[in-house]
Amino acid sequence: MLGGGSKMAACLQRLSRAAGLRLLGRVWASGKRQPILHNWNRFQATQATATHVVLNIPETEVTVLENGLRVTSEDSAVEILADIIQNSTLGGAEIERERGVILREMQEVETNLQEVVFDYLHATAYQATALGRTILGPTENIKSITRNDLVEYITTHYKGPRMVLAAAGGVGHEQLVDLAKHHFGNLLTTYDGNATPDLPPCKFTGSEIRVRDDKMPLAHIAIAVEAVGWSHADTIPLMVANTLIGNWDRSFGGGANLSSKLAQIACQGNLCHSFQSFNTCYTDTGLWGLYMVCESNTIDNMLHFVQREWMRLCTIVTDSEVARAKNLLKTNMLLQLDGSTPICEDIGRQMLCYNRRIPIPELEARIEAVDAKTVRDVCTKYTYNKCPAIAAVGPIEQLPDYNKICSAMYWLRV
Repeated sequence: MLGGGSKMAACLQRLSRAAGLRLLGRVWASGKRQPILHNWNRFQATQATATHVVLNIPETEVTVLENGLRVTSEDSAVEILADIIQNSTLGGAEIERERGVILREMQEVETNLQEVVFDYLHATAYQATALGRTILGPTENIKSITRNDLVEYITTHYKGPRMVLAAAGGVGHEQLVDLAKHHFGNLLTTYDGNATPDLPPCKFTGSEIRVRDDKMPLAHIAIAVEAVGWSHADTIPLMVANTLIGNWDRSFGGGANLSSKLAQIACQGNLCHSFQSFNTCYTDTGLWGLYMVCESNTIDNMLHFVQREWMRLCTIVTDSEVARAKNLLKTNMLLQLDGSTPICEDIGRQMLCYNRRIPIPELEARIEAVDAKTVRDVCTKYTYNKCPAIAAVGPIEQLPDYNKICSAMYWLRV
C-alpha cells in the first residue's frame, strides 16, 4: 500500500506478526493473478464419522457488519491497519519511490526463469484474457500510473463486501468486531450506480510459446492442461493426483525408493535436474501440470515419461498409491498451519474464496473420500486426449513438435 509512511508500515508489520492480523481483499479489475496455495471446493460439509474431534485450532468465528465487511478471528493493530487502508496520503514522493521498487522487482523477476516460464504459460493458455497478463504488468503502465489512477481504483474497489478482516492467536472475536465497527464502519457498501465490476470468463487455449536460446545451459519447460476453479467438486481429486506426481530434484536422496514413480524414472535415467507438479486454481478455471528443468539432450525423453505418467493416472493407478498420496496431502496441508500468521492468511483466503472457513475434519473427510477410481475418472476428464498449454525457454531444439506432444495425450486401446 502506498502512503501512510514507512514508520507506520513497519509498525503495522510488527503488530500484524504479533497478533496474526490481516485485511484481505479481492483484486477484480486489475487482472492480477491470485494463486491460492490450497484450493478447496465449496459444498455442504461432510459429516465426520467421529462424534468428537479435538483440534489445536479453535473454531473460526465470523461476523458480517452492516456494510458487508466480514470479520473473522480465532481465539490493536486494527486502528493502524484501518488508517493505512482508508487514509493513505499517496504522496508524490512515496509513489515515485514505490514505482522504482516495482521496476526493480520486474528486473529480478526477469532473472528468475521459473517466473518467466509461468508468465509465458499463462500468456499462451489464457490468450487475450486477464489471466494472460503478468502480475506486475507492463513497464509502460508502471511508469505512467498517477495518483489519480490510484485514488480512482481505491474509491471504486475498496468496498466492505469485498474485504475480510481476519485475526488468529490472542485476539478476542467480539473485541475484534467492536474495533472493526469503529474503524471500518464508514466503508461504502455499493458501487456507483450499483454496478458490480463484471469479469469476463478466462478461456483456456491449448497452445505453446517457445523461446529458444542455445546459449543457456538448461531448458525450462512447463506443460499444463485446463483444470477447475477452487470451488469445483473435482478440486480435491486433482490435488491428490498432483500429489501422486510429486516433485524431485537432484539434491533428494532415495533414488529408486522414492514414492513418486516419475521421480524414480527421472532419478535412475538422469532425465532432468528437477521437476515439480502444480495445481493452480482461480475463480472459474485452473492449470494442472508440471514444470521441469532439463539438459537439452534429455528433453524428449523426460517429456515422454511425464505424459506416460499422466496417462497411467488415467488408466492403471492403484489404491495403495492413492492412499499414500492422500496421507501426504493431509500432512502437507496441516504443516502449513504452523503458526498464527499462516492460520490468519488461510482464514482470509478461504473467506474470500468460499465465504467460510472449511473445518479441518471436513477437508480430511473430502480427501479420504477420493479413491483410485475417482483419480482415474478425474484425470481422464481433464488430461486424456486434451491439448495442453506449453511454455519453453532455453536450448529447446529437441522439444517435440506440438502435434506430436498432443498425440501423446492418449493411449490407443484394444
